[in-house]
Amino acid sequence: MGLAAMVERVKARPDYNRVGMIVCHNGVVRGSSRDGKPVAGLDVEVDRRRLTEILVEMKSRKGIIDVLAEVYEGSLNVGDDIMNVVIAGDIRDNTFPVLTELINAIKRQVVVEKEK
Repeated sequence: MGLAAMVERVKARPDYNRVGMIVCHNGVVRGSSRDGKPVAGLDVEVDRRRLTEILVEMKSRKGIIDVLAEVYEGSLNVGDDIMNVVIAGDIRDNTFPVLTELINAIKRQVVVEKEK
């Protein structure tokens, strides 16, 4: 599901009037590794069970109304989307930390990436 569809899903919630902000993240495959070496793409495996557990945990945080994430699996090329995240929250102080924590948790606990 793309970011626009994810945002629309949040906006369709019956309790949308509680939302004060929606933050989004669109992670893409870079053409170089962190150390600067060229990368042709990534092979990605996703632990869907762990992703679901993390999303449930993040939804329980103070001020968070909804948390959606899509992580793409398989052989991805440079420029391909690897992760889309949408978080609806009440205020910045509650929402931005959850965005950062969620992305880090997905990178550490959900995906296994092998550079090509």
